[in-house]
Amino acid sequence: MSSSSPLSLGSERITALDTAFEILRDAWEGFDTARPGQPQPSDRTIALLLEELPTTGIGVIAALREAESLLDQSLAQSRPRFFGYVGSSGLEVGVLAEALSASHDVNLASVAAAATLVEQQTIRWVGEFIGFGPTSGVVTSGGMLSNLTALAAARERALPGSRRTGLDGRGTLYVSAEAHSSVDRSAELLGLGSDSIRAIALDGHRRMDVTALDASLRRDKADGRVPIAVVATAGTTLTGAVDPLRQIAGVCSEHGVWFHVDGAYGLPAAATRTAAHLFDGISLADSATIDAHKWLFVPKACGILLMRDTVALRETFGHTTSYMVDAEENPVDRTLEYSRPFRSLKLWTAFRAHGADAFRDALEENLRLAQLLADLVRETPQLELIVEPQLSTVPFRRIPTHGSVDEHNSAIAKRMQQEGDAYITSAVVDGMTVLRPCITNFRTSADDVRALIEIVQRTGEKLELQE
Repeated sequence: MSSSSPLSLGSERITALDTAFEILRDAWEGFDTARPGQPQPSDRTIALLLEELPTTGIGVIAALREAESLLDQSLAQSRPRFFGYVGSSGLEVGVLAEALSASHDVNLASVAAAATLVEQQTIRWVGEFIGFGPTSGVVTSGGMLSNLTALAAARERALPGSRRTGLDGRGTLYVSAEAHSSVDRSAELLGLGSDSIRAIALDGHRRMDVTALDASLRRDKADGRVPIAVVATAGTTLTGAVDPLRQIAGVCSEHGVWFHVDGAYGLPAAATRTAAHLFDGISLADSATIDAHKWLFVPKACGILLMRDTVALRETFGHTTSYMVDAEENPVDRTLEYSRPFRSLKLWTAFRAHGADAFRDALEENLRLAQLLADLVRETPQLELIVEPQLSTVPFRRIPTHGSVDEHNSAIAKRMQQEGDAYITSAVVDGMTVLRPCITNFRTSADDVRALIEIVQRTGEKLELQE
């Protein structure tokens, strides 16, 4: 860009880079250890965010400093005591690669030379890492879009031509009773309707009951319905349970049904010694979803969809256009998205920088910390472990000396979110309101886990005194 452009940084470019580096360095150093409390938006921040569109700018340095302040007053999942939801952790090399990718502004809608090859290599590496085997696929914004994309391909296989002619109301989907809501959304968006979803009962380990799955498939087929796909969950959001993949694959094979695995959260653990046995049968899936911005630690957004059939996506999404004719096939013909950023570069760079073994070690450490947390819950008076952890989600609750147990745990979560010494969320498991910490941060340590127990106890005691 010419230095005469009003959008050029001109002589401020180097100073801006230095300032950005300083802000980034301070942030990373701040993530090395937990900090007490979480700053709430200040009056100045609130006033700033109520301002009208500026006609003239304040300059790049001042704008960067404002951005620094806004980020400091925002909830950062990169912090080691963020135990809420299934968080990411802003892997440093991924942050740098993301900045490089953004500066080059590569668009993966069309063939983009090396970037197109990087995406496919990254997909192959992920398939190798988790034992999926030979694979193609696409990089997406996350599990929602990955699941939607896979189920669109499954719909086209089960009901050929339905992408053009529409649906006749016969299609059905099969999930465990605690599957992610993205499957419901996918059914609605694909025209199947959420009423077409069969929520299969759980077994004693909170996994899909395979006998019940088989019976549901047989009933639907006898009624003239067309099964589109079975969606197994490899790490439920609620408890981290992993459905019995090999058994489900056998049922799908018998019925000729697409077998999709939603492993957005848990599937990276298939690469570990500790948890690999839970994912036996992943190599039999037709497709699988992983969010690298969850348990592969890179910044959002980086969803990976693995596909066994190398042409299924093309058959589902391919279109002939008069404005993209220079390549025999463009990446856009394998995905819902047109303008698509170079999301895979951060994961590719991370694998190149650290190697697969470093990721395995970090995953193993998270699994170890989850077991430590479960042990501490069992040892601590007034705490009750609700579900034995299969992966790194450890639902538990605190039993107060008086009053409602559910209200007490809900209040603990809300108070901890406000105070910010450690961030935790609540959930409902078997009708009980519980605390649901999930450990997916490479920065989290045993000290952070012990601190979580102490903060829960301290917060619960304060709340009891106030009642």
